[in-house]
Amino acid sequence: MVEFLVNNVNHLAHILVAYAIPALFVLGIVVFFHELGHFLVARWAGVKVVTFSLGFGPELLGFNDRHGTRWKISAIPLGGYVKFFGDDSEASTPASPALATMTEQERAVSFHGKRVGPRAAIVAAGPFANFVLAIVIFAGLFFFFGKPSTTAQVESVEVGSAAAAAGFQPGDVVTAIDGSAIESFVDMQRIVSTNAGERLTFTVKRGDATVTLQATPELRERKDTFGNTHRLGVLGITRATSPTEVATRPVDPLTAVWLGVKETWFVVDQTGRFLGGIFRGHGDVDQLGGPIRIAQISGQAATLGLPSLIHLAAVLSISIGLLNLFPVPLLDGGHLLFYAIEAVRGRPLSDRAQELGYRFGLALVLMLMIFTFYNDIVHLPGS
Repeated sequence: MVEFLVNNVNHLAHILVAYAIPALFVLGIVVFFHELGHFLVARWAGVKVVTFSLGFGPELLGFNDRHGTRWKISAIPLGGYVKFFGDDSEASTPASPALATMTEQERAVSFHGKRVGPRAAIVAAGPFANFVLAIVIFAGLFFFFGKPSTTAQVESVEVGSAAAAAGFQPGDVVTAIDGSAIESFVDMQRIVSTNAGERLTFTVKRGDATVTLQATPELRERKDTFGNTHRLGVLGITRATSPTEVATRPVDPLTAVWLGVKETWFVVDQTGRFLGGIFRGHGDVDQLGGPIRIAQISGQAATLGLPSLIHLAAVLSISIGLLNLFPVPLLDGGHLLFYAIEAVRGRPLSDRAQELGYRFGLALVLMLMIFTFYNDIVHLPGS
């Protein structure tokens, strides 16, 4: 019995160190900066912030600052929120009865007592902070570790592949895809892998000539070093991977920032293409994941070192920023949609209309959570 308990405790400790701690580290960074964006702009706009929470549910620990804001860490680490004076809930829904009885001084510091412009700025600041965080992380990685500079040269072409059908030849160097410059083989791989079934135009240097080829990456299953199965777009070309052909070049701080902006836009663009493919009916919904998948990937990234874990935080920050901009009530994008309607109409939607919107948004968010949890469980190793 004692041996059984010891083995299980050791197993749980291993899971905690390998998955939970890296996941909490990554999510903590991303959620903190998202909520910090809301918080800072709210303070700038003169709104009283009641609560700044990492996580939901019962408070584990916290303190009050000199402005009366309760900073706390809560028991359920699946997000966070900033609650403003006059909010009815963590989703920043208005407390209409309370608003009606507020004094002028109270309305002046309440979120819903502000004009539509400041409210929209406060809401948009969360996703904006996520994008800024990603740029800073990418810029730091480029500055400290350099940028891959290996040319996108084709060594061999697989018989019967999409590349063979398009006319690729050994020795070809890809310089652009759909007009976007390609500086390394990794750049090309990333675009191809996220565009299965999409016709791409390649600008290729062949000897002294420049030719244009069109190819549609095939969707294939590939396993990574951790045994995870991914469905990716593949051309069917290879490149030698000897150490002499893999190189990085150092970059100065300004170039690093510019590369950080480009990298952030690349992730935004590819995420948009992926989601667009899902809505058009030929995207791979199996790639959608939730907290379990995030924990799994975080643990795997942690084994590769801190830079890989930080890089994952940047990608996740962009994903959360984009998700929150969806025009779904309860999310930041839903609030911005309501404010846009208010700006056009000259008055907010009725309480009843907003309540119905929030219920609809809650249903969508719950459906998405259930689906991603299901996806996570189905695609666990050994499932």
